Amino acid sequence: MTRIYYPLDFRRNNSLKNLSNQLRDLLEKKLWLKILIAMGLGVLMGLFLGPFGGYVDPVYAEIIGEWIALPGYIFLGLLKMIVVPLVFASIILGVASSQSMSALKKTGLLTATYFVITTAISTAIGIGMAFYIRPGKFISGDLVESALGSQTQTISTGPGFDPSALTLPSTLIGGLLPSNPLGALASGEMLQVVIIAVIIGIALVSLNKEQSTPMVSFLTSVQAVCMTVVKWSMTLAPIAVFGLLTKFTIKLGIEALLGMAVYVGTVLASLMLLMLLNLLIVSLVARYNPFEFLKAIRDVMLLAFSTSSSAAVMPLSIKTAEERLGVKPSISQFVVPLGATINMNGTALYQGVATIFLAEVFGIDLGPFQLLVVMTMAVAASIGTPSIPGVGIVVLAMILNSVGIPTSGVALIMGGDRILDMSRTAVNVAGDLVTCKVMDRWVREKPERKAEETSKIETKNPEEKTGDKVKTNTDLTASESSNV
Repeated sequence: MTRIYYPLDFRRNNSLKNLSNQLRDLLEKKLWLKILIAMGLGVLMGLFLGPFGGYVDPVYAEIIGEWIALPGYIFLGLLKMIVVPLVFASIILGVASSQSMSALKKTGLLTATYFVITTAISTAIGIGMAFYIRPGKFISGDLVESALGSQTQTISTGPGFDPSALTLPSTLIGGLLPSNPLGALASGEMLQVVIIAVIIGIALVSLNKEQSTPMVSFLTSVQAVCMTVVKWSMTLAPIAVFGLLTKFTIKLGIEALLGMAVYVGTVLASLMLLMLLNLLIVSLVARYNPFEFLKAIRDVMLLAFSTSSSAAVMPLSIKTAEERLGVKPSISQFVVPLGATINMNGTALYQGVATIFLAEVFGIDLGPFQLLVVMTMAVAASIGTPSIPGVGIVVLAMILNSVGIPTSGVALIMGGDRILDMSRTAVNVAGDLVTCKVMDRWVREKPERKAEETSKIETKNPEEKTGDKVKTNTDLTASESSNV
């Protein structure tokens, strides 16, 4: 099948790459350093204004924090505004750039399999670390009583989230395939948007060039517009990070983290172990220097840490994959939006640690079957979890309920959840970029192997043909001699 025209020609003056050059220039001016400084200043300002400092009345401190966080709200609003059209356009273009249906099947199957396996491994790491460190035994009875006292507290599941949707196949399929695609785009149901985009992309691959070019050209323009908005919003990034962290520190203080120090340390140590596993995969599977990889993705990880949203930094992740890691656009524009929606390794790990922690706090022994349920639920939930701040705590409540742990235990960990949410989001984004590099390596290796095999066959064939020719001439001479 002839390859579909893919108008992301990076040599053209009006191409997406040239539009994103200004974004790259911002990164070259040490944006990561500005964000890091803003993070430190935000924490210090929050401690000064919050209860820890005691210089400002708590009521006024929260009001001041809200106003300081205003640039952060604008920053997140700009990014969230273009997330749906960018995901929609990027996935369609990524799928449509495949050379054939067979190539698309291989890439999609490899990516999905990789996501499921790494998510299951991440959950196992979290469960194993929680069993090894046992953070639940360090929690005092007072904290347990305070959690039990909040039985009536309800946890908002957010719009469009219904755990009962997992019980009936008809309800589940209805939630995955919307009857109104425009409604899914308008409501921002990310999993539905991804499925719609993949279906449209596959349909474009099956069309000829004349039929597919107008649609692909339009989506390329949509993608370019979204990246321009990202370029504008990136100028606000350091100020936004400062404001958001100031507000969060004022609200949480350090007392909430002190009582949960061992639990927080367990989650952070598990995330570090997962990050080491990612770097090992980069080194052994993708054959890429892990230190160069860390250097290339530091801006994205810091921004993901600050915003707690993998969807918000998705445009920057795509450009980092293409510009700094050298990933093919057809891979990055397919893997990153898909990964931001269904690849939540850090979140799955966190849910494993939190479940074992709360089970120990409440004195509940989890057997092998219940641990398998936890792993399965964590993997399944990561596929349908929206990539927005704080959603992990909602999914955790669903997992706790499935294995008989009181959901009121969520009150124990909500105080320190913000810093953990930020950390696991950074690891989630790093995992998406690792997947990009691995898929890019696998996709590039296959044509090289085919070329080598073809050259070997071509080298071998002339000898065989020459041998056949000599043999034929010999037979002919023998035949002539017998005739004489």
